[in-house]
Amino acid sequence: MPETLSLQGGRALVTGGASGIGAATAQKLSALGAQVVLADIDGTAAAEAVATGVAKGFVTGNVADTGDADRMVQDARDAMGGLDMVFNAAGIGDDLMPVHLQDPDRWQHVVDVNLKGTYLICRAAGAIMLENRTGSIVNVSSIVGLGAFPGRSAYGVAKAGVIHLTKTLACEWGSSGVRVNCIAPGYTKTPLVRDLLDRGVFDPGLIERRTPLGRFAESEEMANAAAFLLSDWASYVTGTVLPVDGGWAAYGAAGDVDKSIPTKA
Repeated sequence: MPETLSLQGGRALVTGGASGIGAATAQKLSALGAQVVLADIDGTAAAEAVATGVAKGFVTGNVADTGDADRMVQDARDAMGGLDMVFNAAGIGDDLMPVHLQDPDRWQHVVDVNLKGTYLICRAAGAIMLENRTGSIVNVSSIVGLGAFPGRSAYGVAKAGVIHLTKTLACEWGSSGVRVNCIAPGYTKTPLVRDLLDRGVFDPGLIERRTPLGRFAESEEMANAAAFLLSDWASYVTGTVLPVDGGWAAYGAAGDVDKSIPTKA
């Protein structure tokens, strides 16, 4: 195992790669030596990201459509001559709405993109990796998938499903040399979160007070965690859920985190 984390020679597909955590992870994987192909529903944004030199190319389509998912994975493999890694970051946010007032079609759409899309990309990529008896997949769950967030049942159900899917695939594919893990990001400065902030869905001060580290995450911090799990540094790690949340999931007391702990007794 190299003393310095390296992905030299690796071939990675990053879904949702045109912005946010996906874009940051594509940049990180490329900087560590991997070839990268971006997948995104926004072809213009994907092309702009590729123009910066962080990726070999891009594919476009809807991850929640079986035909599109299969095609994007196959095209990425063909472009790079193989497929060793997948980072599933494609996703959409939901509306803050109690269950009894939700539009069922909107609920289903959120679940389809976040959960079914992850499933379909894993399914297509897994077939390639199983044949080669090697590969690493990292999915993106959320702290919303670790505990109940009132008003966010669609996103929460989808992200909890991503966790269960990750564990199931890890158990099914481990004996064939394919590792599957996921990260559970906390509130991160992404376009999706900025949209929620702009719409007044939540109070940023409340989030910061509730988080032990006292701040929102940067997308690059999620990329660092993803790179570790994708790399050989995590060669004996599979089926795990890594919260990258500033301590959010660990905190169990009532009210805000007490940040005034004295330094001396």
